[in-house]
Amino acid sequence: DSCLLNKTKPLMTEFSVKSTIISRYAFTTVSCRMLNRASEDQDIEFQMQIPAAAFITNFTMLIGDKVYQGEITEREKKSGDRVKEKRNKTTEENGEKGTEIFRASAVIPSKDKAAFFLSYEELLQRRLGKYEHSISVRPQQLSGRLSVDVNILESAGIASLEVLPLHNSRQRGSGRGEDDSGPPPSTVINQNETFANIIFKPTVVQQARIAQNGILGDFIIRYDVNREQSIGDIQVLNGYFVHYFAPKDLPPLPKNVVFVLDSSASMVGTKLRQTKDALFTILHDLRPQDRFSIIGFSNRIKVWKDHLISVTPDSIRDGKVYIHHMSPTGGTDINGALQRAIRLLNKYVAHSGIGDRSVSLIVFLTDGKPTVGETHTLKILNNTREAARGQVCIFTIGIGNDVDFRLLEKLSLENCGLTRRVHEEEDAGSQLIGFYDEIRTPLLSDIRIDYPPSSVVQATKTLFPNYFNGSEIIIAGKLVDRKLDHLHVEVTASNSKKFIILKTDVPVGPQKAGKDVTGSPRPGGDGEGDPNHIERLWSYLTTKELLSSWLQSDDEPEKERLRQRAQALAVSYRFLTPFTSMKLRGPVPRMDGLEEAHGMSAAMGPEPVVQSVRGAGTQPGPLLKKPYQPRIKISKTSVDGDPHFVVDFPLSRLTVCFNIDGQPGDILRLVSDHSDSGVTVNGELIGAPAPPNGHKKQRTYFRTITILINKPERSYLEITPSRVILDGGDRLVLPCNQSVVVGSRGLEVSVSANANVTVTIEGSIAFVILIHLYKKPAPFQRHHLGFYIANSEGLSSNCHGLLGQFLNQDARLTEDPAGPRQNLTHPLLLQAGEGPEAVLTVKGHQVPVVWKQRKIYNGEEQIDCWFARNNAAKLIDGEYRDYLASHPFDTGMTLGRGMSREL
Repeated sequence: DSCLLNKTKPLMTEFSVKSTIISRYAFTTVSCRMLNRASEDQDIEFQMQIPAAAFITNFTMLIGDKVYQGEITEREKKSGDRVKEKRNKTTEENGEKGTEIFRASAVIPSKDKAAFFLSYEELLQRRLGKYEHSISVRPQQLSGRLSVDVNILESAGIASLEVLPLHNSRQRGSGRGEDDSGPPPSTVINQNETFANIIFKPTVVQQARIAQNGILGDFIIRYDVNREQSIGDIQVLNGYFVHYFAPKDLPPLPKNVVFVLDSSASMVGTKLRQTKDALFTILHDLRPQDRFSIIGFSNRIKVWKDHLISVTPDSIRDGKVYIHHMSPTGGTDINGALQRAIRLLNKYVAHSGIGDRSVSLIVFLTDGKPTVGETHTLKILNNTREAARGQVCIFTIGIGNDVDFRLLEKLSLENCGLTRRVHEEEDAGSQLIGFYDEIRTPLLSDIRIDYPPSSVVQATKTLFPNYFNGSEIIIAGKLVDRKLDHLHVEVTASNSKKFIILKTDVPVGPQKAGKDVTGSPRPGGDGEGDPNHIERLWSYLTTKELLSSWLQSDDEPEKERLRQRAQALAVSYRFLTPFTSMKLRGPVPRMDGLEEAHGMSAAMGPEPVVQSVRGAGTQPGPLLKKPYQPRIKISKTSVDGDPHFVVDFPLSRLTVCFNIDGQPGDILRLVSDHSDSGVTVNGELIGAPAPPNGHKKQRTYFRTITILINKPERSYLEITPSRVILDGGDRLVLPCNQSVVVGSRGLEVSVSANANVTVTIEGSIAFVILIHLYKKPAPFQRHHLGFYIANSEGLSSNCHGLLGQFLNQDARLTEDPAGPRQNLTHPLLLQAGEGPEAVLTVKGHQVPVVWKQRKIYNGEEQIDCWFARNNAAKLIDGEYRDYLASHPFDTGMTLGRGMSREL
């Protein structure tokens, strides 16, 4: 939305935005291309306003011929080389109403080009009967190629669609178009029943007429969809569903509403006048069955009437007179005002008997922070929650820059309301009327939506205190059975006349992915084919709900659990949230001629300078992690490569190694301790042709490692070089190219992007799986895994398997070769590849072994070991076929003391 510059501005050659909205879920990608015409390098900043409700999913920067890819990772406590999302809404650099600013900066070499690509996603909310998709078009200079291209696909049918005039609440543009009604010049709309394409492509002349400075404003599309009445619209795709529920044509519920207005000294002037005018309008809109009262508060609480008044021409007139005479003085007693309002409502509901057939609301408006009475925010929240008991919904409006918006947000979140922010220079009156319009017509209360637990899992929120006309209830979840052809849905709720129940079997359409009409870039769901927009919608909604539960929770352990769940989901689906951050991964720096490369500082790669929120200096960190970090302490007991097994006997300081030549498709038991610690590890082999001139016919590698944990609860892990599937009640798919940590019920899985996966069980067992990826694999190479046992304390003495049988055991050399031990590493002995021979005693077996060197840890380290030949025939219990599992999660064990055949 802008590339802002200082000296001779680099030229913006292109600014284009492409959006695809499928079933109200919007995927948006912004592309901005720049050219540095100057003879020196130039700093450049890319910034884009995005809707506050959206999640950024991707950011890529091209500087010259180098690519920097953003990667969503867990947010660490310290600040490193990363792109900051602007979450600070109070600074002047803040976006228009309801937006946040994303920024990234870099240096463009002289006469070179740069490009920025930013993607974000959001679920459009229905307000006042319309969905609104807003795109910020503020390139900050006129651009030769400027375009906005939006595709909308709604299978229910598009009912109404309009493009609004460009909106710039801050009037920073240097002028406005001559015609302020209707779509902006050059807009073309093509639509049929279920599809619409909107293109806005102004020429440089048309741009200049709107705003010489390139700040055109928000391009806004509003639309609604057709609705079959009753139980709503259910859409299904590849095992995920979304349910849209927006009934209409119901009689409105009576409202009991208390207007609570800040009349402290700071409201003096325009703010209070606009607020009063708006309330006059709102009072006239109240219906005869509604009840109302008015409270003004500063350091004193001024109640108009100490009970709720019915709506009559006289009571409305008296209310207006009372409001008219309010004068601004004193401080701000937020707690006291809310307590009085809730008492008024509770008293009326208790005595009228209308409770469950009416809706109790507080409309609360302030421009400040609590300064009088109870000023501690946690206490205010607790007091309010305890008094309201879920029976009173609090709708808050914060005006200006000094307001405690976090407090208002939490007050509304915890008390079934909504919150809005009005900027200092905006018209508070029209904002207040618009906000009231959203809640003026309650149609249902206490809504509960039920699906059979045998059919649906991991549904988002299904209980809703109120449904207001013009809004929409959205629930998403997973289907247990993908072949399901009908889904049973029950809706229970109260309306003005009675308690209502709707029950129906909704036909579930063919669950196949719809074609992406646009071919626009959209991030994948699990990396296979087109993304599942309903799965993305489900993950978006679930992440939003976890964030708001986290915001509401005061219990630290629960807060931490919610944070971890939200973080794991956000990393898995690539959402930039308060718990995740974006790091820039740069190109691997060329080691030759490092210094000539533009913008090189040490060996960090060209420096994409990333600014902190305050615009302070930059803190560059290395752009690239080494793929393997030796700081992870790994024992030598492992199997890696073309299965090369290494067993460490720490007591006798001996290391033994052996090879197992299996067949592709074989599943080998590596650790079998099912009946004691409850842990089983199996590895599945894949084949590859042997390298030329070798003695082998073929190579085999581990492509899949499966871990089954039976205690404290049953969990399954399946690890491949590209992804980890964790199934412990909730199925999580974690891509291996992104760092993430997830944990639950004694199990922690940590993925270090493209390097390793660490699995820790009950803190006493730890396995590290190294990921081996080849950029350009030779015919005999395959992406594969190495398995290392980092901690075996928690495994029992009955543990078996190709590696497990040697844990907690000891070995000794019985025929030590001639000469002192240190000679064993003498280079002369090792030149032929093998050194002296000896006999090793392990578990009563006498095993001839030969001295050898072997590379482990992805070839990073060389170890000396005693090698047991012939597929370790004399070293291992039984024979090869005793270690074959029948399927990846087979926990049976044919050998060992604690034999079991269970599954």
